[in-house]
Amino acid sequence: MATLALLRHGQSEWNLTNLFTGWIDVDLSPNGEAEAITAGQRLRDAGIVPDVVHTSIQKRAIRTAELALKELGLSEADVLIERSWRLNERHYGALQGLDKAEMAEKFGDEQVKMWRRSYATRPPPISDDAWAEQRGEAVYAEVPDDALPYCESLEDVVARMLPYWHESISNHLRAGRVVLVVAHGNSLRALVMHLDKLSEAEVLELNIPTGVPLVYDLGPDLEPTGSRYLGD
Repeated sequence: MATLALLRHGQSEWNLTNLFTGWIDVDLSPNGEAEAITAGQRLRDAGIVPDVVHTSIQKRAIRTAELALKELGLSEADVLIERSWRLNERHYGALQGLDKAEMAEKFGDEQVKMWRRSYATRPPPISDDAWAEQRGEAVYAEVPDDALPYCESLEDVVARMLPYWHESISNHLRAGRVVLVVAHGNSLRALVMHLDKLSEAEVLELNIPTGVPLVYDLGPDLEPTGSRYLGD
């Protein structure tokens, strides 16, 4: 039996102001910090103490992990920490930084819903100049050009997340370690889709709340034998 806990980062500053965030590296809001602390308390109360923590390379996930670990009486020196861009939020392309309500007024609710919730539809891409600026960020130096996105669909997120699951996260679980993954709404939806074998239609209805741990019990083959949220 292996234990895997998934945690979507607490509310971010841009969640609060209703902006498309994606790969823009914003921090937690005060409420998001409180959500992260509560998540750590819930993990502690459930007796789930991670040996390994995986996060994206975005500060809202990293900060959530730090605050949750503190509530567990742990620091990053006490656990194995691994971070990967493959756990980043979905890249929302040219929508990043724009107000969701304003985009709905401009393009219509159905178009924005398609960009946000469809499985294979990508939002409008960023410009070549914006991509080049992204290319120059040190945190993405090791990402190949053909893997560094202009924008992404959920299908794209599944494709870039699964190699990390197979090459890293699953190896820790098979070694008997308790694993905590702190990431984002869409990268965690991609992982849940894989674990629960959801169809494209089913995953569109899946919403993972901020700051509420989702715990999986996994068998020897890493097939789920049960799952539960720790909290509402």
